[in-house]
Amino acid sequence: SLATPIKNVWKCESSRSYTTIAKYAQYQACSYHDMSKGDSNEPLVSSTVNGTSKKQSNHTSLGLSARTIKFGTNVDLSDEQKWAIQLAELNKLPLFLRVVSAGNLLSHIGYTILGMNSVQLYMKVPGSRTPGHQENNNFCSVNINIGPGDCEWFGVATEYWGVLNKLCEKNGVNFLVGSWWPILDDLHEAQVPVYRFIQKPGDLVFINTGCVHWVQAIGWCNNIAWNVGPLTYNQYYAAIERYEWNKLNSCKSIVPIVHLTWNIARNMRVSDRQLFELIKFILTQSLKYVQLTLLYLEEQFHDKLDIRKQLRTSDEPAHYCITCDCEVFNILFVTELDRKHVVRCLNCTLQNDKHLENVVVLYQFPLDDLTSVYDQFQLSLLPILNSPT
Repeated sequence: SLATPIKNVWKCESSRSYTTIAKYAQYQACSYHDMSKGDSNEPLVSSTVNGTSKKQSNHTSLGLSARTIKFGTNVDLSDEQKWAIQLAELNKLPLFLRVVSAGNLLSHIGYTILGMNSVQLYMKVPGSRTPGHQENNNFCSVNINIGPGDCEWFGVATEYWGVLNKLCEKNGVNFLVGSWWPILDDLHEAQVPVYRFIQKPGDLVFINTGCVHWVQAIGWCNNIAWNVGPLTYNQYYAAIERYEWNKLNSCKSIVPIVHLTWNIARNMRVSDRQLFELIKFILTQSLKYVQLTLLYLEEQFHDKLDIRKQLRTSDEPAHYCITCDCEVFNILFVTELDRKHVVRCLNCTLQNDKHLENVVVLYQFPLDDLTSVYDQFQLSLLPILNSPT
């Protein structure tokens, strides 16, 4: 009987499990040893055509199930004591590429977001795939191939992300949270230009704001990666745009934009007028929401509701609504769920308990403090140097 022809699909299947760096390294070594014992006349791994591998094993061509491979993702390297030597090497990079720098927006979040403002390791065997995606909140990304093998990259400029979103819908996968690997013929038919290149050991790839990309290992290799946030209008606008799009699609924004914006106002000087006005607008909207929320609580509940002060600690993470996953800034509505204290936004709190009978309301920043930060955040004009006569 004839085997059923293989049909290319966008959906990229995977399952999750956990292991240690040492055990995965052993798996990598065994995988290399097993492959090297095979037919030395064949290439170990080929690059792709139409998003799928040129080369197929005899098992696949006969319609039998292919062997599952393991991809060691998101290995946390944030421990500055354990990885001190390795992290110190990264300080040799130019400022705009460093994990931590004064001009990096993500350095002003105030706590660690694993893999974004900290380094993560990706351990790969041939065929390991990072499916198509944009970085969290459209921030830039830095990726270094430690080797010894190569990686193949595909990238699409941010201007085409809407086209890719529609293609994902057409192919039954979710652009934001789904696992998908584009078929290059589909992108060609949709007139979407694709950047495609090989990342050799030692090569650094800089993924610009909003770039849609997907990657596969074509050798045995290890990569390190992290995100950076240039202090530019384009980066900040793209982060806000994705923040709002995430809310419309009930998707959590890993970067708390409101919290970050207040820290930018506290810590940074902005000389770009367009960027300054956008930051000031977000501050205005946030301050207005805090004021209106306090006014609403006062008018609706009078003295029946006690709003307690609980100042934010230095490394306290931003808060998110347990129900809708939106960021909750300053005024926290706290309830008990399964013997744990959880935070909700005002809308979800009222839907759950319209009289706020079992709700503790906390505020983390006095209104005067926020008003002071707002007033003191001004456009920083650069001095004009007189040209010599």
